[in-house]
Amino acid sequence: MTADTPRSPATLGALDGLLTALDSGSVEIVDLTNRLSSATPTLRLPEPFQNLIDFSLETVSAYDAPGPFWRHANIHTGEHIGTHLDAPIHWVSGRDSHDVADIPVRRLIGPAVVLDFSAEAAADPDFLLEVGHVQAWEAEHGPLPAGGWVLYRTGWDRYAQDQEAFLNTDDTGSHTPGVSAACAAWLAGTDIAGFGVETVGIDAGNAAALEPPFPVHYHLMGSDKYGITSLQNLAQLPVRGAVVVVAPLPIVGGSGSPSRVLALVPRGA
Repeated sequence: MTADTPRSPATLGALDGLLTALDSGSVEIVDLTNRLSSATPTLRLPEPFQNLIDFSLETVSAYDAPGPFWRHANIHTGEHIGTHLDAPIHWVSGRDSHDVADIPVRRLIGPAVVLDFSAEAAADPDFLLEVGHVQAWEAEHGPLPAGGWVLYRTGWDRYAQDQEAFLNTDDTGSHTPGVSAACAAWLAGTDIAGFGVETVGIDAGNAAALEPPFPVHYHLMGSDKYGITSLQNLAQLPVRGAVVVVAPLPIVGGSGSPSRVLALVPRGA
């Protein structure tokens, strides 16, 4: 369908119905995005690995001589800062797949389910999601959504503005919840579009010790699936029934991008 193709009344009615639902509040928009600033918690890799730069703004003009009627700033940031999307080329296993600009936009909008393991993560910050956990969830709530997003709630968004607590690092590494290697491989074999987390990355803090290292990155990126990180407000979503919209910048050659992530949620769901 092109821009000049006439829309059917049914199609127009569906869009009108969505706008009416948004205006009436029968469908709510929940922002799942962490605020992006120089204080936003970011990943810290140990030596000898090199880290991305943190987000910052460089003022170019502010209603002054360089620009008397406007405010301008340059953005300085790494690709994988704040709430961001991981494209398949982010990982060596997906190096021949999509960059951010080439991800089909239809795969950025889809149904979402929330797997809530916040109690387990509160009891053990190194908690790993296993295949059995997901299968038990499916037995209770139904299958994972084909073409949709699995959102993994651990309650970690409560640390979203605290770098030290967010990374939870000591002499033995970073202690944040994640996914086992077996479960990562299993998820990569499903029909989901992607996997979203509240932590700084889609893998556990100590995932370098798993086999393969960082298995969620390895298996999902290698299966043309996507990750979204540092999500907020998953507690406001139903177990299923929400629709998620992921909006990264279409960076040509980009392995990731800071993204606005929104959820459309039926009231009372």
